[in-house]
Amino acid sequence: MKYFKNRLLFNVYYFLFWIVYFIFARIFFLAYYFDKTQELDTNTILKTFLYGIQLDISFSAYLSFIPFLLIIFSTFINPKIIIKFIKYYTITVLIFINLMLMIDAGLYQAWGVRLDTSLLPYLNTPQLMISSASTLQLVLGVLAWCIITYVFIKIYNKIHQKNNEKLNFGSWLEIPVFLLITAALIIPVRGGFQTIPVNQSNVYFSDNMYANHASVNFIWNFFNTLTHETNGKNPYKYFDDETAIKIINKAKNKLLLADTDSILNTSRPNVILILWESLTAKVVGSLEGEPTVTPNLNKLSKEGLLFTNFYANGDRTDKGIPAILSGYYPMPVKRIMRMPNKTRSLPMLPHKMIDLGYKTSFYYGGDLNFGNMNTYLRNAGITDFIDGSEFDKKDWNSKWGAYDDVFMKRFAKDLSTKQKEPFFKIALTLTSHEPYEIKGKYVFGNDTEDNKFRSAHHYTDQVIGDFIAFAKQQDWYKNTLIVIMADHGHASPKHEGPYSSPKKFKIPMLWLGGAVNKNIKEINTIASQVDFPFTLLDLLKADNKDFIFSKNIFNSSDDQFAHYTFNKGFGTLTKNGLFLYDYTSKKPILETGTNTKKLDSLGKAITQNTYTDFLNRK
Repeated sequence: MKYFKNRLLFNVYYFLFWIVYFIFARIFFLAYYFDKTQELDTNTILKTFLYGIQLDISFSAYLSFIPFLLIIFSTFINPKIIIKFIKYYTITVLIFINLMLMIDAGLYQAWGVRLDTSLLPYLNTPQLMISSASTLQLVLGVLAWCIITYVFIKIYNKIHQKNNEKLNFGSWLEIPVFLLITAALIIPVRGGFQTIPVNQSNVYFSDNMYANHASVNFIWNFFNTLTHETNGKNPYKYFDDETAIKIINKAKNKLLLADTDSILNTSRPNVILILWESLTAKVVGSLEGEPTVTPNLNKLSKEGLLFTNFYANGDRTDKGIPAILSGYYPMPVKRIMRMPNKTRSLPMLPHKMIDLGYKTSFYYGGDLNFGNMNTYLRNAGITDFIDGSEFDKKDWNSKWGAYDDVFMKRFAKDLSTKQKEPFFKIALTLTSHEPYEIKGKYVFGNDTEDNKFRSAHHYTDQVIGDFIAFAKQQDWYKNTLIVIMADHGHASPKHEGPYSSPKKFKIPMLWLGGAVNKNIKEINTIASQVDFPFTLLDLLKADNKDFIFSKNIFNSSDDQFAHYTFNKGFGTLTKNGLFLYDYTSKKPILETGTNTKKLDSLGKAITQNTYTDFLNRK
């Protein structure tokens, strides 16, 4: 009986050890994001633990299965051997989970969600996966990983040392009892006896999404998303497919024809598309953002055609590029650019431009393999590439690739030679990506992430200003459309309201060049990146019917809308209303203005239809 009690105590202490660990992990997360945590009142902070304990208990039970089974064998196998196995198992798990704890904390700032399977596609390019972190952050992260692991190994040894010495062989009658105890772990794993097992919705309790995210057990969330792949099913299905298409067509079909004339001065302009990494409207003065971050873009906005209500459809480059070049909405989790078997059947703007006689090329100062960009762009028909391999390593920042000034000078150099016209050239900048390593002075300082962000965009703004000044001196400028557009928005600088509000997704788009009608200065229509290829091809009087998700930016109807997605959610907006929805809690995050019921239906229909289209592509 004595040994039975010791084995039982071992199980209890082991289970509680993991619960204590996950409570610490929540404290660590709240402390890491202290600036966000201090916005929560004490009651809300306590509730993150009260609600979050459900998932903590669930995953503690998962981790206890193997030790609980092994402890049964200690009744007839030398307990010292069994205890040693359990110790090595626990140390291995601690090393892995603490690594994931560091990754979760590091990525949350950029991604706005707790750790999930969005991480996995980056594992084939780990050097790029960690490029968003500075060297100091990496060193501190590794140091914290080692210290936390060491401390919890010491705690584990301390808790179990005395009890382990008391374990000895037991009676075979203990075996069915401990089998029953092990089987009973299914109860905390499921979160109780209810029909539906515990999930993220159980721990969401607040209107503040950060508080909800703090409640989520990071490693439970990762393995839950890993084991709940869709297996060919549409997790966003809300309507039957026919109804979803009808809702979309009712909203979109009346927006396909332009009612704004004479946008371009020529039917076959050269097109230069500059994709500016992470540029948000929040730092663009001409879009009522901060007035001093992008002085060159602000000045150029008065010279060209500025789109004042333009939105990114996603929040990462590998979501933005298919939106811009394929008119394809990103999905809340999946990223189609990473799947060559899917992207090869997408409509491609470069293909259409080639059919019109355009010479196409793509410039990027980093690794084109990141996010499977290279495969996607080659599927798009582009054959001429300049990437990071073309630049001397001394001209690279430590993370992503060549500094923007070096990169854009190479772009300008190539454009200074005789060009076969018409041409379609795309340049993707990179220096304004985390960790914001720039040349020269940090004009806004580098004491905070937001100030580093501002300084990086001020640097790239000067680079873009210099390039446009160069372009104006070239013979081809008078017959060229230059489009400056962000690849996606950004959470920095910090904004009021929900993390995934339209403020994060609003971006600039500016049309410059001799091909643009100087008499039109602004387009106030609500539009987004997916509308770009359809609209450009319409201006070129080319076939654009394959871009089934797009509409015409130059249709000035008040019914124009934009739709964007983020991890497990979407936002749909018009001039008169906004509907922001979270698929985890199955609740709206924010509803404002009129017609929110229609926006609710439209947003769900677009998300469903996009994912159905994704599943059907082979």
